[in-house]
Amino acid sequence: MMRTTIEALYIFDQHNDPILEHTYRSRPAAARTVLPLYLAHAAPRPSLIYLPNINPPTLLFSLVYSGLLFLSPASADTEPLFVLEFLHRVIDVLEEFLGAPLLASKIEGAYDVVAQLLGEMCDAGSVCNTEPNALRDVVDIPGWMGKLLGGVSLPGPSPALGPSGSLKQQLVLNPSTTGPAIPWRRANVRHTSNELYVDIVETLSVTLAPSGRPLAALAYGSIAFTSKISGVPDLLLTLSAPGGKAAIDRALQLPVFHPCVRLARWRERPGELSFVPPDGKFVLAGYEVNLLPSGPAFDFKSPPNLHLPVSIEVSKSLGPTGADFEARLHLSNTFPGSSNSSASSRSALGSRSSTPAFGGGSFSSPQLADVVVTIPIPAGVRNIPDLRASRGEAHFSPAENMVEWRVPTKDAAAAGSATLRCSIVGPLSDEGDEGATNGFRFDAASGEYDDREEAYQSSGSAFVEHGGSGSTGEREQQEQRDLRRVQQNAPLMPSSASVSFSVKGWLASGVKVEGLVVDTRKSRGLGEGVKPYKGVKYLTLSKKGVETRC
Repeated sequence: MMRTTIEALYIFDQHNDPILEHTYRSRPAAARTVLPLYLAHAAPRPSLIYLPNINPPTLLFSLVYSGLLFLSPASADTEPLFVLEFLHRVIDVLEEFLGAPLLASKIEGAYDVVAQLLGEMCDAGSVCNTEPNALRDVVDIPGWMGKLLGGVSLPGPSPALGPSGSLKQQLVLNPSTTGPAIPWRRANVRHTSNELYVDIVETLSVTLAPSGRPLAALAYGSIAFTSKISGVPDLLLTLSAPGGKAAIDRALQLPVFHPCVRLARWRERPGELSFVPPDGKFVLAGYEVNLLPSGPAFDFKSPPNLHLPVSIEVSKSLGPTGADFEARLHLSNTFPGSSNSSASSRSALGSRSSTPAFGGGSFSSPQLADVVVTIPIPAGVRNIPDLRASRGEAHFSPAENMVEWRVPTKDAAAAGSATLRCSIVGPLSDEGDEGATNGFRFDAASGEYDDREEAYQSSGSAFVEHGGSGSTGEREQQEQRDLRRVQQNAPLMPSSASVSFSVKGWLASGVKVEGLVVDTRKSRGLGEGVKPYKGVKYLTLSKKGVETRC
C-alpha cells in the first residue's frame, strides 16, 4: 500500500548549493547524498528518479521552478502525485508570502517565516494546511512583510501580528460577523472596493498532418478567479458551451476544481459552480476540451471543421538543387462566436465596457498578437544565409538549430498569407563537387588547392570541335549533379513547424460565462446595498501548440 507522507524537503539555488533542509519524519537520505545522484542523470531529468544504490533505496521527487531545485526523498512507496502536488503547494505558498519571483535570497532572508510555513503545512509527514489565507492567521510575520500582507484590505492589523489571544478574542466578541470557519478564507475580510473578476485562459495543443488535416486538437482551460469582496460571499458562476448549457457536460472533459467548489451542485447541474471564494486571486477550475468532433455520428472521410486563426504549410526541396524550403502562414481575423460572446458576458455580469476586467485595456473584438513561427532545423545544416520574409523578421540560430519568424501585431491583424523562403547550406562534401564546378579542387594531403586550368581548356576545345554538341552533355551532367544534390539536401529539410500566438477576447472551445451571482441569503457580512463590480476576460494561447508535420 502506498503511503501519503512527506519525509523531507530540500531546496537548492541556481548553483545547486543547498539553502534549506527540512526533515519531517524518519531518517531520509541527506541532501548532499541525493544531489550528485540527481545531477548524474542527463537533462531533461524526470520528476521521479529511483536511487537504488544508497541506504535506504530512495525515490527522489524533483521540481525546478524559477531557477530553484526542490527535492523530496521517500524511502518507501509513496503516491507520486501526492508528493508532487505538495511541492507545487510549497511554491505557491512561498510566492504568496515572500513575493514573486521566488528567489534564493528571499528564502534565506526570511528563513524564520519559511520554517513556520513548512511546519504548518506538514506535521510529522502528514500534510495539514496548504491554504495561504489560513496560514496568514497562524504564521507570525515580523517587520514590513507583516504590514504588507496583514494590512492590505483590512481594517486593522492581521491577527497574526497582534497578541497571542487576539484571534480568539475576535471570535468570541464577534461570533456573528466572522461567518463559518472556512480554511481557505480569512476571517473579517474587508475591502473598500468590492470586485469580482473571471479570467478564462485556454492553451492549445494541435497537430496537423502535411495535408492540413488535424490529427489531434485539444484545449486546456484554466479559470482564474479574483475575489476582492468583504465578508463571506456565496457565489454562483454559470458556464455554457456551444449547444447550450446541456452541452457543457460533454464539452468540459476531466474537470478539476478548487476545494471551495461544491461538487454536488456541479453533478446535479453541470455548468454551475457554487462556492465561497478565497480572498484574492486563485485558480477556480481547470478542464480539457476536445476540439475535434467525436461519437458515432462522426464521419472520418470528411475533414473536421476546426477553426484556427493561424495555420502554416511547409514546402520542401525547392529550387534546382533542392536547397530551399518555404513556409506559408495563413492568418484569419474571423473568430466564431466572438460577436455575441463578449456582449452576452457583459450583459450577464453587469460589467461596464469602459472598465477593463483585469487591467491592460478592453477589446471590442478579438485581437491576434504575438505570432511566432518556429521551424526546427536538422543538425547537419551549417547555415541559412538567405531568409526572405514577406511580413515580419526571421533569423536562424545555429546554436539551437532553429529558424524563428516573428510577425508584428499590426501585420498579423491583416488577414491573408505570409511567406518565408529559406536557403540552406549543408555540410562540406568529400567529393568536392563545389570545387569541380569552378575549376578548383582541394587536396587534403598537401593542404593546397589544385587549379585545373587544363580542364577549362579541354572542355572549351571539345565544345568548339564538336560544334556546340558539348553543351548537351554538360546540361545532362549538370542535371545529374542537381539531382544528386537534391537527394543530398533532402535529409536537411525541416520535418515540422509550430506556431505560437495569442488571441484576446476569444476561446477556441466556445466556452463562455453566462452569469455571476452573489447569493445574498447565504452570504455573510456583505453589507446592505453592496453591488460588487464584475468582469470577465477570455484569452487563447498557443505556446508552440499548433504544429504542422511536413
